[in-house]
Amino acid sequence: MKTVSFTVILSVLFVSTVIASLFSLSIGSVNIPLGKIVELVSHPESNSVFSQIIFDIRLPRVLLAIAVGGGLSVAGAVFQALLMNPLAEPYILGISSGGTFGAVLSFLIGASFLTTQVFAFSGSIVVVFLVFILGKRYGEIEPNVLLLTGIMIGAFFSAAILFMLTMLNDSLRQAIFWLMGNLSLATPESVQYVLPVTIVISFLLSLNGQKYNVLSLGTDSAKHLGVNTRLLTNYTYIIASIMVGAIVSVSGIVGFVGLLVPHICRMIFGIDNRIVVPASFFLGATYLIISDTIARNLIAPAELPVGTITALIGAPLFIYLLKKRFSAIS
Repeated sequence: MKTVSFTVILSVLFVSTVIASLFSLSIGSVNIPLGKIVELVSHPESNSVFSQIIFDIRLPRVLLAIAVGGGLSVAGAVFQALLMNPLAEPYILGISSGGTFGAVLSFLIGASFLTTQVFAFSGSIVVVFLVFILGKRYGEIEPNVLLLTGIMIGAFFSAAILFMLTMLNDSLRQAIFWLMGNLSLATPESVQYVLPVTIVISFLLSLNGQKYNVLSLGTDSAKHLGVNTRLLTNYTYIIASIMVGAIVSVSGIVGFVGLLVPHICRMIFGIDNRIVVPASFFLGATYLIISDTIARNLIAPAELPVGTITALIGAPLFIYLLKKRFSAIS
């Protein structure tokens, strides 16, 4: 791919993310003019009501949407390349079930929000290594074995989650919001934790775009072409799963982002993972910013879980993309 076109595409996507962020900052129960937002960002006013709304409430939420949307989309793109399955998405390997199990367990014992994040991340990591250990065949990750192992472990933890939900009283609504995906609890502290993790891991995964292209030819062909498939699959699975675990620990389960966005990127930019993986980050971030803006304004002053909006938009759009793809093939 030409460097110029690569740079232009990512620049356009970056600008679209910035524009979506500015509009999200301006829209809410209190509308703030874009000019005022630019002024506040340039010269913060500690005693201004607008400043408090922007920096204490909306900006952490927008930054969390960037981290969650971008990270899930990158994870979806690399899992689809790794498993050679167009239906693969960040949660298919049971990582979300492990994180949700930890979160619901913390609700059950009445833990604080910070402890909930620790429990959720720990639950995700436990599932990551369980699937990693059990998903190997002859000492090497085998896509079908990994996929089935993840689905079965995820099903086990999902059953455990349903059991615990029957024992919840006051925390049931909080647990349901977690299961549906929610950004309303965004704080500067959670952003400082998850945004750097997401950016660094997404960048590291993007560096392997050409290797994912070779891997799509098949494991044996990739080996003959000089790709260390064992190292690539282990490395990709572990760091992408850690990123998803970090995301689940602060947002719950936000569906359809990691499944849908990589497909849209391939339709627009082609199948080259050198552009699909980084482009997925910016497109996913923009998609979740817009979805979250809709979620918090649609029934204002109340708000919907953002996972509801991503599902309502994502499900019919994904069906449309499938029909269009099969129509093109026929």
